[in-house]
Amino acid sequence: MVGTLPKSQSLVEQAKALGLEFFLVSYTDLLGGTRAKLVPASKIAGVEVEGAFFAPFASNLGLGPEVPDIAAIPDPNSLIVLPWQPNVGWVASDVYMNGEPFAAAPRVIFKRMLQQCEASGYAYKTGVEAEFLLLKKTEQGYTVADSLDTAARPCYDQLNLMRQFDLIATLVSYMEQLGWEPYQCDHEDANGQFELNWTYSDALTTADRHVFFKYMVKTLAEQRGLTASFMPKPFSHLTGNGAHVHMSLWNNGSNAFSDETDEMGLSNLGYGFLAGVLNHARGLAALCAPTINSYRRLGATMTTSGSTWSPRYLSYGGNNRTHMIRIPDKGRFECRLVDGAATLYLAQAGLLAAGLEGINQNLSAGDRLDENMFVRGSEFTDLQTLPSSLLEALRSLEKDELLMQTLGEAAAKTYLDFKYQEWDAHNAEVTSWEVSQYINV
Repeated sequence: MVGTLPKSQSLVEQAKALGLEFFLVSYTDLLGGTRAKLVPASKIAGVEVEGAFFAPFASNLGLGPEVPDIAAIPDPNSLIVLPWQPNVGWVASDVYMNGEPFAAAPRVIFKRMLQQCEASGYAYKTGVEAEFLLLKKTEQGYTVADSLDTAARPCYDQLNLMRQFDLIATLVSYMEQLGWEPYQCDHEDANGQFELNWTYSDALTTADRHVFFKYMVKTLAEQRGLTASFMPKPFSHLTGNGAHVHMSLWNNGSNAFSDETDEMGLSNLGYGFLAGVLNHARGLAALCAPTINSYRRLGATMTTSGSTWSPRYLSYGGNNRTHMIRIPDKGRFECRLVDGAATLYLAQAGLLAAGLEGINQNLSAGDRLDENMFVRGSEFTDLQTLPSSLLEALRSLEKDELLMQTLGEAAAKTYLDFKYQEWDAHNAEVTSWEVSQYINV
């Protein structure tokens, strides 16, 4: 098990100890794509120092075909052995160009933000609730893989869960082998939707594991003739896929968000961090809900289950899932804005920047609302709403100086360029809904 190896071991040493024959040297681009090269273990010593080289124009980093190669330098501490292919190790990598960290690479951006956090005396710890749908492809398109999974309210349904026991149990077994400490899994609120939870960790580890988790789930689903989708809203009538992030700051091994004297168990520092996230929520939407489809989830009015489970207002409450921010337990809070399309390196970088500003500026989160915001939200006219489209989110991001600085000039420009292109491409498409609605006008 990788978790039992000393963190200081090189990839060469780990290859010998674990019997690895290959490494998947992987990095994440600005649109969340994972790129990799398969490197024989006999050559990993050089790659660990010099990196694996990629033509940068081939991935979404905003670089043209005329620029020199980028180097993906693997992080030995991120090593994950493929449980279904135990002679192969996966490693998250940082992108370099001309010997320097490439400023527009998501993992580099997040590590830069983590350094600021550490300079303030804190460690950022997070956990993620990764939801996905199991689908099968037919001539008519994608449909829920389990034809018996049809209930209007399928959440926590035992039969639907256990019909996918083979896949779910395999995933849990693999996560246990990897030392992730999975602790529960369930059928979620949409037909064909599942969630597996594993123990929180430092935020970089959580982001690396989230990248690998999506790869692992998709691979195991493909082996069974299925498609695993983390798309925010694949079906208009079903609940969408979130990737809710739970977070806390730690100082010298103690949870700095914990306060036993507070009714919700959250310290003043925690409330300040929370206030910062709320203050930047509209700009954060472009990083936490990064696609056209994300706003089908956030903007949904109803599903067959009776609830969308996605936030609309910039609000917080206790253990109340109708808010953007929920305080489920002492010492942490959950941001429900993040969806299945998000790249956690970027989303967490933005959340951390916003939270630290909230602490530094002593921002107030105001009073929590113990209300059903799905029903009563419109009554609170002083509350802002989240963006209703990717276009609105991008414009909010552009106006947010803190988040633009967090991304850095190169990444911000490239990310916005890509996303505006995405919006324009979407806007140019005539949908089947439009045809049925307007063909006879």
